[in-house]
Amino acid sequence: NELIENEKPVKEDVIKEYINKHQLVASEAVTGENYYFKRNEITKRHIYKYTNDGQKVIDHDATNNKLASGWHKLLVDQKVGYLVGSAVTIGYDDNKDIQPLLDLLGDEFDDVMPELVKGASNKGVDWLHPFIDENGDFDYMIVPMQEFIPIYDNTKRKNLIAGIRFYELDHDDITKVEFWESNQVTYYEMINNSITLDSSVEDNPAPHFYYGNTGYGWSKEGKTAIPFIAFKNNNEAVSDLTFYKDFIDMYDTLMSDTANTLEDVQEFLYEIKGYSGTDMEQAVTNLKRYKGVAVDSEGGVNIKQGDVPMDSVNSYLDRLVEDIYAQGQGVNTNTDKFGNSPSGIALKFLFSLLDMKANVLERKFTKALKEFMWFVTEYASITGQGDFEPGKVTFTFNKSMLMNERENAEIAQMSKGVISDETILKNHSWVDDVQTEKKRMEEEQSAVNLDEPVSDPTGEGDE
Repeated sequence: NELIENEKPVKEDVIKEYINKHQLVASEAVTGENYYFKRNEITKRHIYKYTNDGQKVIDHDATNNKLASGWHKLLVDQKVGYLVGSAVTIGYDDNKDIQPLLDLLGDEFDDVMPELVKGASNKGVDWLHPFIDENGDFDYMIVPMQEFIPIYDNTKRKNLIAGIRFYELDHDDITKVEFWESNQVTYYEMINNSITLDSSVEDNPAPHFYYGNTGYGWSKEGKTAIPFIAFKNNNEAVSDLTFYKDFIDMYDTLMSDTANTLEDVQEFLYEIKGYSGTDMEQAVTNLKRYKGVAVDSEGGVNIKQGDVPMDSVNSYLDRLVEDIYAQGQGVNTNTDKFGNSPSGIALKFLFSLLDMKANVLERKFTKALKEFMWFVTEYASITGQGDFEPGKVTFTFNKSMLMNERENAEIAQMSKGVISDETILKNHSWVDDVQTEKKRMEEEQSAVNLDEPVSDPTGEGDE
């Protein structure tokens, strides 16, 4: 940080050191992403045995099922669907037309939000990068946390004063590196762990973006504005998996071990007494091939088969499932505690843990979205599309929760005259957009005017 603060040139080896340290952190953070795609710890399991001379080696002949469960994906998808399954509503504190801002965001915004929630839930944080493309148009993209290194100042506010983005090209050994700092970005290439300036970039370093023939650097209130916004999962920026990984690992182990046992008990265990030979493998071969084995006068062969304590296994698995839902703050839809038609209060209780978890992310995302909107409104101002205050842009997360629609409709009807119609519409389960619904109601009311005479459909009338 001292090199940056003193405006000294950042050496390539300093950037490389940042990258090397970050890769170690990122390798741990992507564990949640691995579990999302069922690359659980159990998939790496080996079963060992000891040789006659006491060496521990992998037993390739042992039954070794590796049943990876999808609990983490289920819990993350619940959270994504609950919080951003319905599009986030964007508004403005004043009655001002924000269509220019919505046009800049485009339809892609509704697709980006679920991916941001999923990425943050898996890895603790992901980044949103606003940029101006080669045509001068506003655009944005998600940058995975594995590919961006934030550099903060030394204050408690942790102001982002620089950042390093790096990514590998497809089917190539070249890693592209971008160093973003005050008003400019420098492009590098890393080949064989050696970093040099990117010779393919003509203007290097370059302004943050060009509009027309003019280069611009993002600057907010006289301070550097680095165009990367952190979308955190929680205050600690850790994955949801952190809080229930042990329970998933135990579930996977028990399921895999049970599958191993079920396969193994299909084979018989031979108890041979008074065997005259010395090679046990030969004795088993003789039993299978010749249906017999030589024993002495006091010997014999007993065949045994193991049993699996399924009741105990199922009971423990059920307990693990309850713990996974509780520790993961999810919704166990298989519960029968609330009957076939639960009330609204019962449903709210069922969703309480998920709602608690989602509220933490919603608070973090709302703050991040307001930071993102600064770049959107700044671009709108530069391009003459309007002057907007990013602090007045509002975001409403339309949470998707099961509800008793009949009960909800009755409450809405009884609330008529007690609270405003707009509040009733906002809380009605069939209304997705309050303003659109209000316009429809106004159109219906204006279409029926009892003061006007009804025209004769025959066109004849009285003469």
